Amino acid sequence: MNITRRKLIQGAAAAVAATAAPMTLVYGKSAEFTYKFANNVPLTHPLNVRAKAAADAIRNETNGRLDIQIFPSSQLGSDTDMLSQVRSGGVEFFTLSGLILSTLVPAAAINGVGFAFPDYDAVWRAMDGDLGAYVRGQIAKAKLVAMDKIWDNGFRQTTTSTKPINGPEDLRGLKIRVPVSPMWTSLFKAFDAAPTSINASEMYTALQTKVVDAQENPVSVISLFKLNEVQKFCSLTNHMWDGFWCLANRQAWERLPANIREIAAKHLNAAAIAQRADMATLNVSLQREIAAKGMVFNTPRTDPFREKLRKAGYYAEWKNKFGAEAWAVLERSTGRLA
Repeated sequence: MNITRRKLIQGAAAAVAATAAPMTLVYGKSAEFTYKFANNVPLTHPLNVRAKAAADAIRNETNGRLDIQIFPSSQLGSDTDMLSQVRSGGVEFFTLSGLILSTLVPAAAINGVGFAFPDYDAVWRAMDGDLGAYVRGQIAKAKLVAMDKIWDNGFRQTTTSTKPINGPEDLRGLKIRVPVSPMWTSLFKAFDAAPTSINASEMYTALQTKVVDAQENPVSVISLFKLNEVQKFCSLTNHMWDGFWCLANRQAWERLPANIREIAAKHLNAAAIAQRADMATLNVSLQREIAAKGMVFNTPRTDPFREKLRKAGYYAEWKNKFGAEAWAVLERSTGRLA
C-alpha cells in the first residue's frame, strides 16, 4: 500500500457518508446478522482499509448472512463510550489500544512496558505467542472476546526541539509531554526527565509555546499532528509498543453459528496480519516524508535505557503492579527485565 499522511487524514466526510447507512446486499435480502465494527481511526487508516476488506470477504463467504458495517473516526463516541457499548452489546466489534483497555483489563497494558521489545520481531513473537494468549485470557474474564491476532498501533518515538536523544542521560531534566497515564509518567521519571501530562488536542500548542520541549508518539501521529513544524529531532527510541485488540461482545459473538464465527475470525485475523505489513510500509514512507521537511532522525541503542530503568526500580514497580504471573509471561518473550 502506498499511503501518505495526506491520504491518512483526508476524507472524514466521506467516512461518514460511507458508513452512516446500512448497505444493500447484492444477495437481495437483509443480512441475518448486521453487526457494527467501531474504531477511533480515519477511514483511510490501514486498520479500516483492512477491516473493510475483511467485512467484504465475510459477507461473501457467508452468502450475506453476516454484514459487518464499519464506523470509523469515533463516530459512535469516545473510546470510553465505545468500550461501554461493546460490553453492553450496542456495538458488536471494537478495536481498542491495550493501554486504554487496561482501565477495564489491567493486564492489557503489559505490552507497553518501557523498552520491553527491541523490535517488531520480538513484538509479534510475544503477542502471537504466550503473552498475547495470556492477555486474551484476561480479556475473556471481562466478558469480551478478543481475536487471536492483535493489530499494529506502532512503536512510540521521542521528538525534541533541542537535541537528539542518544542515551538515557539526554532525557535528564527534559520537559516532555506525555499522555495522561501513570505508565508514561513513571517511565520518564525513571529517566529523571520532567514529564507533563497534556491532552493530545493541546500538544502542538504546548510544544510551540515551549511549555514542553519534547513529546513521544508513533511516527504516524507525529505526521498527523504536523509536529515536525515545532520539533527538530526525532529519535527512534522504540520505547513503548501498543496494538489494537479486535474485541467482540461475547453474547453477539456466541449468537453467530459456529461456522460463521469461524469465517469471521479467519478473515479478521488475516486482516490484522495484512494491516501490520501496511503499517510497516506507512512508517517508512512517513519517516521519509517528514525527513524531507527538515526533521532529523537518529536511532539510539536501547540497552542503556533498559539498564537505567532497571537501576531506577521501574521494572520492579511494574512487576509488582502487573503481578508475578503476568510478568513471568512477559519475560519469557523479552528476557529478564526486573
